[in-house]
Amino acid sequence: MKSSSMEEHRRLAPEDIICGVITLSDSKYEEFRKTGEIPEGDLSGRKLMEALSESYSVKEYRIIPDDRHELLSAVDDMIDKGADVIFTTGGTGIGSRDITVETLRGIFEKELDGFGEIFRHLSFKKLGAGAILSRATAGVYRKTLIFALPGSPNAVELGIQIAVPELGHLVKHLRE
Repeated sequence: MKSSSMEEHRRLAPEDIICGVITLSDSKYEEFRKTGEIPEGDLSGRKLMEALSESYSVKEYRIIPDDRHELLSAVDDMIDKGADVIFTTGGTGIGSRDITVETLRGIFEKELDGFGEIFRHLSFKKLGAGAILSRATAGVYRKTLIFALPGSPNAVELGIQIAVPELGHLVKHLRE
């Protein structure tokens, strides 16, 4: 069943959405620091860049270590430069170095619970009970949408399928 108001919001959605992508990975950061080039192994960051670039403008892409201060600095910098939406990939697991979810939840003014719920539901349908490890989340900080996705390319693909078709609709509401 379609909602006429939701369809109207989608029709009025902005097309000039500026995006940023942040990959959190100690190993990929180390490789990037040594070579100065995007690591071939950053499949998830590349997937995000490609998917977002099809419809929107990706202004910045960063690879950072799993570090709370680096993440907060990157997010604030991207917002200061005009980002409407930021996607992160990596650092969402349950290991001691996984800091993405706790860091972002600490700054979210509003959390989009439905994103994580849908993500885990669809993950469960594909993977079974292993989906309980997923801590994908999304929220709003400084009028900017932030999506925190796991580092797995398959997880990023799922996050893209859920979030990207709604970006215009979501940004429309943030700009009101």
